[in-house]
Amino acid sequence: MSDSSNIIRGVLIQVADARLLLPNATIAEVLSYADPEPVADAPDWLLGRIRWRGWQLPLVAFSRFTGIADERGGLGSKVIVLKALGGDPKHPFFALLTQGFPRLVTVTEAALTSDSDDAAVPEGVLARVRLNEDDALLPDLVALEEKIGEALAIAA
Repeated sequence: MSDSSNIIRGVLIQVADARLLLPNATIAEVLSYADPEPVADAPDWLLGRIRWRGWQLPLVAFSRFTGIADERGGLGSKVIVLKALGGDPKHPFFALLTQGFPRLVTVTEAALTSDSDDAAVPEGVLARVRLNEDDALLPDLVALEEKIGEALAIAA
């Protein structure tokens, strides 16, 4: 019998041309896509800001951020609100553009393997992994939050 302390609840999130694997605890809410308010002088991966529970959240196209694909929101797109890990009280959340709903998964040490070709990971990605039959990317959320902060500071 496996040790239950080694089991993590995760989510697989579909973005353009890739899947992201995140801990379930990072997700605050899943919303339907609506056009964000543009941010002046923002990089193309920062799609704008959306309103959520009184906050103005930066909306990120992760595939654009990493250079994997040109990602745009539209019919069928969802927005996932993520809890920021960086501890900035002014920006405790940010939003990620996705294609459809996240899929809950159970992550165990036995089911998760690292792709040995980590030299080929794009900016904003910690590692390429395989969970059972699914290839996925582990996003570097702290680096992404830093880039969001830099972009918002320039746009301010």
